Amino acid sequence: MNWLLVALVVATASLGDILQTMRMKRHGEIRDFRPGALGRTLAAVLRSWHIPASLGLLAISFFAFVTLLSVAELSFAVPATAAEYVLSTVLARWLLGEQVNWKRWMGAGLVGCGLGLLAL
Repeated sequence: MNWLLVALVVATASLGDILQTMRMKRHGEIRDFRPGALGRTLAAVLRSWHIPASLGLLAISFFAFVTLLSVAELSFAVPATAAEYVLSTVLARWLLGEQVNWKRWMGAGLVGCGLGLLAL
């Protein structure tokens, strides 16, 4: 049960982050922070399916994490959900086409090694 909740947290958080990034990259940098301009930006961003879907996925992730905390120890839950960093790195490369240098791959690999130790 614990690992199923970890998988749910990791998958939904990573996909939520990817969807937010996809939409904001399409929108571009926010340069005007006056209230009216921010309202127009918010309206433009929310018209896309990416942000509402992202918020839904992140809400699922949050509630799955809270559930995980109710059935597992914190010393397991927090390190286990760090798998999100590995999945997000892979998805950023694959779905967003980001250039991930060797240092970032090594960092993700080290997190993966830590997860392996946690699973023992």
